Amino acid sequence: MEKLKMQTADGVQDNISRIAELFPECITEVSDKMGGVKRSVDFDKLRQLLSSEIVEGNEERYQFTWPDKRKAILAANAPINATLRPCREESVDFDTTQNLYIEGDNLDVLKCLKETYLHKVKMIYIDPPYNTGNDFVYEDDFAESASEYLANSGQFDEQGNRLVTNTESNGRFHTDWLNMIYPRLRVARDLLTEDGVIFISIDENELENLKKVCDEIFGESNFIAEFIWSAGRKNDSKYISVSHEYVVCYFRNAEYIKEHKIVWREKKRGLDDIYNIYNALVKKYGDDYANIEKELKKWYKNLPDGHPAKDHKHYCRVDKRGIYFADNISWPGGGGPKYEVLHPLTRKPVKIPSRGWITSEENLKEWIKEDRVDFGENENSVPTIKAYLKDREYAVPYSVFYQDGRAASKRLATLMGDKVFENPKDEEVIERIIEFCGTNDGDIILDFFSGSATTAHSVFLANIEQNLNRRFILVQIPELIDASKGSEKSKKVAKNAINLLDSMKVPHTICEIGKERIRRAGAKIKEENPEKAQKLDKGFRVLKLDSSNMKEVFYSPKDTAQQDLFSLVDNVKPDRTSGDLLFQVMLELGATLDSKIEESMVDGKTIYNVGDGYLVACFDQKVTDEVVKTIAKMQPMYAVLRDTSMADDATATNFEQIFKTYAPNTTTKIL
Repeated sequence: MEKLKMQTADGVQDNISRIAELFPECITEVSDKMGGVKRSVDFDKLRQLLSSEIVEGNEERYQFTWPDKRKAILAANAPINATLRPCREESVDFDTTQNLYIEGDNLDVLKCLKETYLHKVKMIYIDPPYNTGNDFVYEDDFAESASEYLANSGQFDEQGNRLVTNTESNGRFHTDWLNMIYPRLRVARDLLTEDGVIFISIDENELENLKKVCDEIFGESNFIAEFIWSAGRKNDSKYISVSHEYVVCYFRNAEYIKEHKIVWREKKRGLDDIYNIYNALVKKYGDDYANIEKELKKWYKNLPDGHPAKDHKHYCRVDKRGIYFADNISWPGGGGPKYEVLHPLTRKPVKIPSRGWITSEENLKEWIKEDRVDFGENENSVPTIKAYLKDREYAVPYSVFYQDGRAASKRLATLMGDKVFENPKDEEVIERIIEFCGTNDGDIILDFFSGSATTAHSVFLANIEQNLNRRFILVQIPELIDASKGSEKSKKVAKNAINLLDSMKVPHTICEIGKERIRRAGAKIKEENPEKAQKLDKGFRVLKLDSSNMKEVFYSPKDTAQQDLFSLVDNVKPDRTSGDLLFQVMLELGATLDSKIEESMVDGKTIYNVGDGYLVACFDQKVTDEVVKTIAKMQPMYAVLRDTSMADDATATNFEQIFKTYAPNTTTKIL
């Protein structure tokens, strides 16, 4: 049986494999630090093959760099011995949900997810630290366990300086931020599907650097747009009221998007309000279209600035089919057909558009017959085509939009019972993004800077709106909430959060705020949409990043002294459960972390069936022939047991023969 690696992928070796596909003659073997042999690249040969394309030494070239960029690249590629441990007691609908909430440093988590979720994530939305001088800077210490992180995440050095700030006086102000964001985006890109897309919220502090980083990681050709989000006027500025931020957007593969003729369309906002007033006016005036039009125009005029319905005020004409506006009837760009059209009243030819008619004479006659063409009082004006609102409910998303920045904070405060989080992202904005970028049933949406869990809330809303079942993966580092730092306003918000968490008897971390927000958002949506919410997945599995379940001897047996081997017969850490082992094995063997897990007992041993036979595992000791035979008869794709699990030598001897007999196509693994 083959032994499991129980380690994340080595990005360097993955890159070597890609080079090997193109230039196999450039691959050689060298000794590693452990005395073993590993593949490497013969750069002299590669240089010869690419001699005319190599940029040497100080030769001028276009590039974007910063101090420690090489370290950032290495951080993205370096494998780690880490795992994700399930936490059933903090989850909602653990056995049935397809949503995940993961606690831990997002770089480590992304590496854990990389192999299992390679090219499986349709959309990424993140709201990373804006580098304002006070927001969180991730300390990339791969050796820290979750418990060690929490113990150290008071984040104060020996002089009492908080380590989570990045002041401009630092001297590495931009460097530290770039070193944080670069490896995370690098790993995240590999998770996206071919038609996948990433949205990144940012302000002006790092906008330019972010775009340069994304150009390098995703490619300039995959840049889509830079959305400008206007959030309302601020009157506390000395010079300019900077009331906007940005959402930078990149495809993973724009060529794939073009080849498959994928387009984005967004349902126009404010339509429900328009239809409601229209129906009320019809009820009042019947077929008196003149009065309906008069009242509708008055209603539009009285709407406050920023109301989404006001964008559609040109839809103010009414007939028996509904609301419409008089649209241009000429051929776009010119060159359309020119033929005679008679005015229905004067029976004289009307003016022909200078660019020609928008359609053929035959089609236009049919439109006139169906009363879809508006003529003026006489033949002296060019007719227009009736463009009905019900036929044009979708449009190309605008790159500039307005959304009151205070509204999301108020809604979250109402949901949580008090203001417990500063400046949360707007769940309605992210809902819009989820809907217009083409996500569909079963698609995965990832947010690895999840904060207050706005993205989960947005997925719920989008699923209810469109009757779909998108899934989310949220990742958040368990940052401690500190009520002693910041402005008085910040202290108050932090104190509110701590009071809430104390009432729940949970740790004072942002993660606990996020999880509670998801619970409450799911309950609220169910209450407001009882019928639609019946099929809504409102649950989430909680997983927590930790060091590997395996003892160090598992990874470096050659470094273990002979006299210590007897104490290390079992290579699993004593505090780890079978559930812990199962999820680490799932990560390595490609079983998604939301997979259905069924448990059964045979001879007093627990057998796990993951994904309806994709993986079957047993981690108990003293496994008998009967247990092995039961697993084999299930004919899974993978069967996994512990190295030390066999009841006796006879069972170990019979193991391979049992699988040859009952499951010849099953791949067997041990840990």
